Amino acid sequence: MDLLLFLTAAQEAARSAGSMLAAQRGAKRDVDYKGPVDLVTNFDRQAQQQIVGILSSRYPDHDFLAEEDLREERGSDYRWIIDPLDGTTNFAHGLPVYAVSIALERRGRVELGVVYDPNRDEMFSAMRGAGARLNGKPIRVSSTPDLNRSLLATGFPYDIRESRDNNLDHFADFAVRAQAVRRCGSAALDLCYVAGGRFDGFWELKLAAWDVAAGMLLVTEAGGRVTDFLGREPDISGRQIVASNGHIHAELTAVLALRGKAGTKEQRPRAK
Repeated sequence: MDLLLFLTAAQEAARSAGSMLAAQRGAKRDVDYKGPVDLVTNFDRQAQQQIVGILSSRYPDHDFLAEEDLREERGSDYRWIIDPLDGTTNFAHGLPVYAVSIALERRGRVELGVVYDPNRDEMFSAMRGAGARLNGKPIRVSSTPDLNRSLLATGFPYDIRESRDNNLDHFADFAVRAQAVRRCGSAALDLCYVAGGRFDGFWELKLAAWDVAAGMLLVTEAGGRVTDFLGREPDISGRQIVASNGHIHAELTAVLALRGKAGTKEQRPRAK
């Protein structure tokens, strides 16, 4: 298995799709609604077609899982997990905070991930056992020692108007315990920013595999820690994630436990 070749292909695909998205500033967007606050644009679909086209042309026997209704299963040991546009709501409103996320899984374990932010031309990448990088340079999580001094990030689910399990209570709990909490609108970038030391911690619920597969590897390869709300081994489809620099992880999970809902099994994805 030559991870470097796979990584190069993933970066090429992410850069191709990301450049197309960034070039659409001011362009008319055809917006559809999957739910009251759940958007998809024609550019989500176009970016996905570009990514899958590049990767499938090189690896026609691989499996694919992508956000916009794509699941191709050929029985391969390898599966590409793709979010062609993480931050669709931001993109649809002209806010330049979004990214392309691509991960490669082998026999159920994520081996590499890339997240490309075309607006800042930042390519985050990681290979298992080889560390995490930003534009080719190594990155590490922060050294912030406690929650009180920490800058955190989070997001909210698509069913925020319908479900009581909508993260607003956890947000309130952290807002009075951390230095500050940010909500940027892209889980992929939030995880990259934990990996790069810009955020000290991140939590969210009701996520999907394409939201977190690449970012989770980036955090762990940058020296951080990723678990579910109970501090257990994470699952990319587990719908809960806590990522941190490691130093504040126990404090994060302790605050999440205050509401006694860490075991929720609601399965709807988060708002982008």
